[in-house]
Amino acid sequence: MSPTEPLADELWALVDWHRQRCEPYRRLLELFHPSPPADRGLSELPWLPVSLFKSHRLLSVPEEQVFRELSSSGTQGPPSRIVLDRATASAQTQALSRSLRALLGPARLPMLIVDRESILRPQGGVTARTAGVLGMMTFGRDHLFLLDEQEQPRLPELHAWLARHGGAPFFAFGFTGLVWQGLRAAAELDLARGGPGPDLSQGILLHGGGWKRLIAQAVDRDSFRQTLGRLTGLTRIHDFYGMVEQIGTVYLEGPDGLLHPSPYGELIIRDPITLRPCPEGQPGLVQALSVLPRSYPGHSLLTEDIGSWHRADTPRGRAWRIHGRLPRAEARGCSDTLVSRPTATSSGAGAPP
Repeated sequence: MSPTEPLADELWALVDWHRQRCEPYRRLLELFHPSPPADRGLSELPWLPVSLFKSHRLLSVPEEQVFRELSSSGTQGPPSRIVLDRATASAQTQALSRSLRALLGPARLPMLIVDRESILRPQGGVTARTAGVLGMMTFGRDHLFLLDEQEQPRLPELHAWLARHGGAPFFAFGFTGLVWQGLRAAAELDLARGGPGPDLSQGILLHGGGWKRLIAQAVDRDSFRQTLGRLTGLTRIHDFYGMVEQIGTVYLEGPDGLLHPSPYGELIIRDPITLRPCPEGQPGLVQALSVLPRSYPGHSLLTEDIGSWHRADTPRGRAWRIHGRLPRAEARGCSDTLVSRPTATSSGAGAPP
């Protein structure tokens, strides 16, 4: 990749920023990348393994500037810990706003949240799931949490909310596993009671998070979209790819079913054996880049996700598909924290193709 490629200069400046301010990061660079490359392009950027944030609290600002700490929602092992100062948190919020404006438009739409309201009051610190819901709520109004404390649908409240807002565009958000369980349960319960099923045909659904449990149920991207469309009328369904370690940098699913570039980041696909960049269409490890993290060295992370890049009609001429996780990689998507429960009537595009 060329050093003139978008974001390269900003990301290399972040390498220098964190090297000067985060002593553990500097030592890691000296150990694993002792000789700076002659070509300061994107593919030459040094990375940290994303799992490092599970074992180390890394920060590039003085302790007194720490504004908030986020933790990931993985189901196994310790969570990732991300340290934010006010400037980084503000930059992440502004970046997310710019990305979502293209999808939702400039006005705040009525918002259906496929989660329970108590997620806003987490025990033991702010999780990625809580931060995700809180962050998305700023882009909606007249919020309705679809699920009760047992994560079952609140049908009377949903029908009343749809009577007010269902005839015009509205915003629906949730993590993938909860969306799959919650919207199906709402439709099946309504039909079982003799109702027509909730009409969500005017909705714009944004969902993300882990797909691991859905894969185990043989639910892929196409069956996810087709089932929800049949049961609820939803047609505008968009997956997104993002992570707590790089909040604000999201890759939204486009009409072509691929994840489109973020103005604030880039994905590089690397061969899991050689770690060289993969050619078009070849699956490999995802290296996630973001210009937003300044309070911690999360700007270049080698993940445990498998993806591929493809030529596409985007400003950068490419887009991505996420195929899943490395074998035996822990479930770390926000929606994978969901404990499977029977519904009322029955026992993280990013999805696999």
